[in-house]
Amino acid sequence: MQKIIPNLWFNKNAEEAGEFYASVFPKTTTSVEARYPETDLLDFLKDFAGLPLVVGVEIDDYRFTLINAGDQFRPNPSISFMLNFDPRVLGGDAASAREALDNAWAKLSEGGRALMPLQEYPFSPHYGWVEDRYGVSWQLMLVDSGALSAAGEARPFIVPSLLFGREAQNRSREAIDFYVSLFPDARIGNIAEYPAQSGPAPAGAIMYADFQLAGQRFVAMDNGADQEFGFDCGVSLEVDCADQAEIDRYWDAMSAVPEAEQCGWLADKFGVRWQIVPANMGELMARPDGYEHMMQMKKLVIADF
Repeated sequence: MQKIIPNLWFNKNAEEAGEFYASVFPKTTTSVEARYPETDLLDFLKDFAGLPLVVGVEIDDYRFTLINAGDQFRPNPSISFMLNFDPRVLGGDAASAREALDNAWAKLSEGGRALMPLQEYPFSPHYGWVEDRYGVSWQLMLVDSGALSAAGEARPFIVPSLLFGREAQNRSREAIDFYVSLFPDARIGNIAEYPAQSGPAPAGAIMYADFQLAGQRFVAMDNGADQEFGFDCGVSLEVDCADQAEIDRYWDAMSAVPEAEQCGWLADKFGVRWQIVPANMGELMARPDGYEHMMQMKKLVIADF
């Protein structure tokens, strides 16, 4: 089961976005999983009465949650999603994997913008980085059929990628060590360093590293060029917890910005936003006044629902 679920922030169009992603990726489903209450909303939320609150999207069994909210945040490239078009995973040959990549690139580019053009690079024969119409960033990579991960396994299709810049400049190694110390089934894989000064990234900074948390693969990089964006609520990482003890453990270890604590959300010492929530959040929210109880909390307390 996927323990860590990326949450993406949308400006009243999460349901539309879910349908868009279902049109881009094969083996994708989308559904409205919760709605705002019809009554008793806070004043700043009254326009959302009855609208979708969260939309679930599953792309080839990888789960995202789309948050239907306002214009306070928008996803940015500090957390992007690598799409590995690996013939071994897709069940075809290199030509069909390349065709699937090109089709996804064309659709994601509609109304979006290329951050790195789709072309050959030293690390991939066919790669591009695109920001779609909603601000979500995707790195599309054709994987050489002989390229293996550190564990000798084919790469998953979707891998979240964290880019450490601005307030967390060149701290990806520290962050990886911290995250691996917290989660079960966690390990560090390949690490490639910058060989020399590259913009703000000094020699020895992380050019690319992969690691696993709760059995899920992630990528981290230090930023080798100036950037204006940083981690925020546009993309957060939800951790589904079995009980209150697990919620307390992650919360106590990770929360580093008291003013950012709200409704189970926290910011860690690197600025990454996390949501530490009970695995049965849907059932708790369906209880009488469950939404109102949640809005009064910082750390979520199951008994208070």
